[in-house]
Amino acid sequence: MQNKPSFESKSGTQDKIEGNAKIVSGKVVETAGKVVGNPRLEAKGDSSQAEGHVQKTVGQIKQVFGK
Repeated sequence: MQNKPSFESKSGTQDKIEGNAKIVSGKVVETAGKVVGNPRLEAKGDSSQAEGHVQKTVGQIKQVFGK
């Protein structure tokens, strides 16, 4: 028996909040990477911030279309 992936529909507000949280945590990780001189950690923080910006934008679009 195969498990089907569940796709929960988040509200625009929830996406914006989660996106902002990813941006903030990404900045913390990026800064930590800079402080300890770890380029991988910096890159991980940059990636998390980019993901957060995308999710935040998706939330804004959902709010425009009433989702």
